[in-house]
Amino acid sequence: MKFALLARSAAPVAVAAAAFAFGSTPALAQDDQGPLQVKVLASAVLPDGKIERVNTDIVGLPANTQTEANNNVVPTVAVEYFFSDNFSVETICCMTQHDVDAVSGLPAGAELVSNAKVIPATFTAKFHFDAGGIKPYIGAGPTYFIWINEKPGAATIPLGVTRFKMSNEFGIALQAGADVPLNDKGLSLSVDAKKYFVDTTARWFAGNTLAIETVHKVDPWVLSAGLAWRF
Repeated sequence: MKFALLARSAAPVAVAAAAFAFGSTPALAQDDQGPLQVKVLASAVLPDGKIERVNTDIVGLPANTQTEANNNVVPTVAVEYFFSDNFSVETICCMTQHDVDAVSGLPAGAELVSNAKVIPATFTAKFHFDAGGIKPYIGAGPTYFIWINEKPGAATIPLGVTRFKMSNEFGIALQAGADVPLNDKGLSLSVDAKKYFVDTTARWFAGNTLAIETVHKVDPWVLSAGLAWRF
């Protein structure tokens, strides 16, 4: 996942670069802005997918079996309420789909999880700074990953797997970004980076028998950019 590694290391730099690039932008009038802000964003979701622990294995997986999840780009809507100019709370709405493939032990690319969809229900409390032409912010809050319609991957079917399930789990999200005013009507350019810390337990069943159970690090970066409107 070279792209994912680059994105992970570049995320803080991207936010800082945006701040620098727009730092000299003259401040636009923000009078009479309401407390609500809605953002429409494009988000790159860059998960991990690494196996952290094997709890059950009756099929004899190779000892060095390791996995990764694929990246995805999805539309995202964020809704934010400002209690003051410097403090707000935000929630997001999106769903992203991922496969999980083998990278070692099993043949590279062997599909173990197919079309797993996740809804990352997330709330963050955000503190906003006034930097003249931009409004950088930091935030943190809880998340709950809800998995739906996950299916066993094609490589597991010959092993007799008939059913697959991933556990819904709580975690935390850290956030940083900036809103750059584009006019005095509440329209802004928004850039945002979130780092999630959350695991999931994956279970493959052969009939009613638990054949494999593994704990996976999900821990995605979510890098977003788009437009915001405060009213």
